[in-house]
Amino acid sequence: MMKNNKRTLITALLAASFAFAMPLSAFAQKKIVLGFSQIGAESEWRTANTNSMKTAAAAAGIDLKFSDAQQKQENQIKALRSFIAQKVDVIALTPVVESGWDTVLKEIKDAKIPLILVDRSVDSKDTSLYATHIGFDFVEEGRMAGRWLVEKAKSMKGDINVVELQGTVGSAPAIDRKKGFEEAIKAEPRIKIIRSQTGDFTRAKGKEVMEAFLKAEGKKINVLYAHNDDMGIGAIQAIEEAGLKPAKDILVISVDGVKGAFEAMIAGKLNVSVECSPLLGPLVMSTAKDIVAGKSVPKDIQGKDGVYPMETAAKEFPNRKY
Repeated sequence: MMKNNKRTLITALLAASFAFAMPLSAFAQKKIVLGFSQIGAESEWRTANTNSMKTAAAAAGIDLKFSDAQQKQENQIKALRSFIAQKVDVIALTPVVESGWDTVLKEIKDAKIPLILVDRSVDSKDTSLYATHIGFDFVEEGRMAGRWLVEKAKSMKGDINVVELQGTVGSAPAIDRKKGFEEAIKAEPRIKIIRSQTGDFTRAKGKEVMEAFLKAEGKKINVLYAHNDDMGIGAIQAIEEAGLKPAKDILVISVDGVKGAFEAMIAGKLNVSVECSPLLGPLVMSTAKDIVAGKSVPKDIQGKDGVYPMETAAKEFPNRKY
């Protein structure tokens, strides 16, 4: 009887130890959960960026918790706090504006959840609040646009009056693309920005604001500089409706390099687009895996950008993935 009792006890202990070991084994194999707060779907670029994140997460075996903020910071802050409550492994944030994040970012840090800033940055002085920023040098994109115009100005006479369609007020690309453009055009004193207003990165608002510019300034306008392609495409519609020829009567410069911009360039309606590739998903997912694995990652990781004038658009168009 004693031997049988001992056997029963040993069997029970082995079963118990196996039961306790199971969750540890399962934990080792569990998927990384990544919470992603996206700005919204204000443009062709943003839609491509969202698709890239979703596709890359699926390919990497990462469980993506996706939240669309509909261009509102308060919605993003709610989503970030929801991710903290869900105890996700990593948080990715594309901030709609630069300021006003410190409180919630400290909450994320206190919860020991690594944060990846995607595309846009924040103006927090405490860089320990995020693990890395994966995005672009928006100032340099503005400089690229400005340098193209300075070169183009060599074949133009007289003053060159520019109207500017800015992105969302307070957003990193709006602030930086303006700054870089203004830096570059200092090389040509004839180039002057005569009007500048936000178009919220949307096609409809770009058209509306360009209509107002045309009513106010008319044929004084020589150049349109739009902080993204969607606003530029909306403005092209306004230029045409005013009886003018875009890319001829008014030069059109925009940023992003989406398919719609290439189609406009091929049609002879847009002069140049500065590329800012939205396909950041694979880079974000590989970085998230490295962070979870305890590997060190650079504080700033740059995506792809470049300049595409209309003369190269037809040749490049087949290579466009967004």
